[in-house]
Amino acid sequence: MKKKILIFSTAYYPFVGGAEVAVKEITDRISNIEFHLLTAKLDKKLPQQEKIDNVTVFRAGIGHPMIDKLFLSFGGFWIAQRLHKQHHYDLIWSIMASYAGLAASKFKRTYPQIPFVLTLQEGDSPEYIQQRIRFIKGQFKNIFKRADKIQCISHYLINWAKQMGAQCPMEVIPNGVDIKNFDQTFSEKQLGELKQKLEKQINEKFLIHTGRLTHKNGLEDLIKSLVYLPSDVKLLLLGEGEDKEKLEKISKERGLDNRVKFLGFIGHKELPKYLKISDIFVRPSLSEGLGNSFLEAMASKIPVITAPVGGIPDFLKDKETGLFCRVKDPESIAEQIKLLLGDKILGEKIIDNSFKMVCREYDWNIIAKKMFQFFQDKI
Repeated sequence: MKKKILIFSTAYYPFVGGAEVAVKEITDRISNIEFHLLTAKLDKKLPQQEKIDNVTVFRAGIGHPMIDKLFLSFGGFWIAQRLHKQHHYDLIWSIMASYAGLAASKFKRTYPQIPFVLTLQEGDSPEYIQQRIRFIKGQFKNIFKRADKIQCISHYLINWAKQMGAQCPMEVIPNGVDIKNFDQTFSEKQLGELKQKLEKQINEKFLIHTGRLTHKNGLEDLIKSLVYLPSDVKLLLLGEGEDKEKLEKISKERGLDNRVKFLGFIGHKELPKYLKISDIFVRPSLSEGLGNSFLEAMASKIPVITAPVGGIPDFLKDKETGLFCRVKDPESIAEQIKLLLGDKILGEKIIDNSFKMVCREYDWNIIAKKMFQFFQDKI
């Protein structure tokens, strides 16, 4: 009989971020465990229950994002308890110390015999998180204290878990990348059509950023860096986020609106094509747990520029697998872009080193095997 795991995740497909991608990529590759997942509904059009590949999804709430998240935090335990009485779970798995993590912590308090594993994927700064949890600090820390084992996607997050009071065994198992998807080959016609759509001229260079348009990604500094770069260097921003209007305003005020293209949400399967027609991936992060987008760019064989914050130094070595810029420094970002554009040998070295690294250490097939063993140690 298959072992059963109940996953607690604040969001899940069709709402997709790095954590949700990780859950899907891992569960898709582990067929001998039955996965159930409890999440907030967030959209009233979504069904209360459905099967998404290897995961049976149960949604809590009425379809209102904030109400559903709060309901999951404080009422999700009752749903999880009902599900447990029906399915008899062998282990519970919380994705991040979030709204769903609070429900998982309460479940563990009631069922101490059931192993509780916690995955930390947080990319926000500790200061930002402390501000958000200031009224429930004790309950938040219980997520860490009640965990039997913690998986962190970077060494940076292990240190944070210790600060939050975690005393259980901890292990770094990073997120991965779908090498086949991001290293796929496109015809010259396909790439040419996309270049034409985006009006890329022969002499132009495209910088690209994929991911949320949010403060922690340092996109305000990235846009401002264009002031220090030639006019034939343009920027593609793929994704949505709460900072979109602010970033559009900054672009316009600095006369850069003709050099910054806000392309909105692009599906995961389409991302590689956009990366392939670009020259440099840039995200001058202010904080970062790890960052799937960096690994995807490396798998697409384009060089990466970022800042040495959070978990990024786990995989990026300056002038070996990427380039570091200074934090909150548009001029420093521009200097590193100029360096890559002007030094073809350095760029090729970085592309070769980073691609070999992601194939060797960050392929989802490798990560899924590590996670299976991680679960096996507790089931």
